[in-house]
Amino acid sequence: MSRSHTDIARGTPQDAPYDPTRFDWPLAFPAEKFLVERITHFLTQNTFAQKLAARMRDETGTDFFEWIDHLVLSPDDEAALREVGFVTDEVEAPHGDVVLHHPRATLPRVILRDRQKQNPSAIALRPEYVSDFISRHNLLTEIKGEAFSQFRRALVNEDNGTRVEVVERRAYRGFLIAPLRSGKLEAILKAKEIWKTRKRICTHDADGFTLAKKALKQSLELVGRDQTCQIYFEEERAYWESRNRAARIQKFRQDQLGLGWGNHDHHTFRSSREHFVDLIDFLVALGFEKRERYYAGSEAGWGAQISEQALVGITVFADVDLMPDETQIDFSSTRLPAAPKLGTVGLWVGLHGESFLGAGMHHLEARFDYQLLRDQLKAEGINTMNPFSNFEFLKQAFTEGERWPVARTRAEKLLAGSLITTEQFDKFIKEGGLGSHLENLQRHGGFKGFNQKSVSVVISATDPRHEHFTPEKK
Repeated sequence: MSRSHTDIARGTPQDAPYDPTRFDWPLAFPAEKFLVERITHFLTQNTFAQKLAARMRDETGTDFFEWIDHLVLSPDDEAALREVGFVTDEVEAPHGDVVLHHPRATLPRVILRDRQKQNPSAIALRPEYVSDFISRHNLLTEIKGEAFSQFRRALVNEDNGTRVEVVERRAYRGFLIAPLRSGKLEAILKAKEIWKTRKRICTHDADGFTLAKKALKQSLELVGRDQTCQIYFEEERAYWESRNRAARIQKFRQDQLGLGWGNHDHHTFRSSREHFVDLIDFLVALGFEKRERYYAGSEAGWGAQISEQALVGITVFADVDLMPDETQIDFSSTRLPAAPKLGTVGLWVGLHGESFLGAGMHHLEARFDYQLLRDQLKAEGINTMNPFSNFEFLKQAFTEGERWPVARTRAEKLLAGSLITTEQFDKFIKEGGLGSHLENLQRHGGFKGFNQKSVSVVISATDPRHEHFTPEKK
């Protein structure tokens, strides 16, 4: 593991009181440094973990750190952990365990447990599915917890008084195994089928939203809000993956280690002005709370609402065209009128459809070792665009955009509305337009936020009217 720990004077001071409504995210380098030191020691004691960390880097371009659900540490570390920003996490846990988390950073949680031979005594990894991990590593071990239940875990390895475990969560932040109630498994499978088979492409987008609301009602009645959110995003990732070659290649690489998309960071949807409120309302119904709202308006012609479903562990970045005079309104709840021109987001939706419907997500952003992934994907024939964030605490870049054909009916509608030129119409029909991406992200210091100016750069760079893709150079 190689992480930099030079503090950067940006954001909220590390020791500022926690305020859940504040979104000027701090850099938690001291907290990250503390955990990295403990993890590094663990890797010297556990050969399986050491070899797995090397395979993660060499075969998937990911960092062992990003797969950690929690560490089990000695209570002797409690004062030091609280000093660097960790606080008690009031979740269900076995008697005697104390759970700590850093509420303003993307860092693993910690369980304090007495009478451990090593410190850390255990590290629990969180692949997407425990059974996939066990299968890929040819392990003989028992999975505790029923399939599709709230919390499953399995012991992977014991070495020198240390343990590697894997855990799987379904809309649950606690640490207790519980059986499914009668009929729950059937309900979950039915809900998965509802979202897998929903009709995405309709003559009118409004009909697609109406059908989605009906599916939502059914799913909520079957499994409730949080399980619906879990299932919905599993299916959204699968649909996006079916439309993006970079996603399929990287998912295959991660699946060889049984990891799945357990390293996802956020999911990005592009929306029309007409249906942006419908998209946000849907997310709120899934338990999302609104976080930052970006007003780039006159700078780049776009706005974004970031929302988070903390129980399920999903963050959504929802983009929409904005006019310069709309930068001071809450466009997540105020329905926007038709605009006289299209920005990057509106044109993408006009060419391909709503992310929420047939187009699918614009991109999934997952956490990687930035440089490693870039080099490894290049060897697979996948180029990476220039980074739009290139800071010590945040690196971000898109893979080269998947080029999708444009339906003539969509292009004709844009041309009839004078929203594209005849020359652009001919180009889109002949060459198609940029569709989706995989986003390569690397966070340090537990930084939880985004860089608005950098996002403006990449939104401009992915405008189908003036594509100027350049592979990143070393």
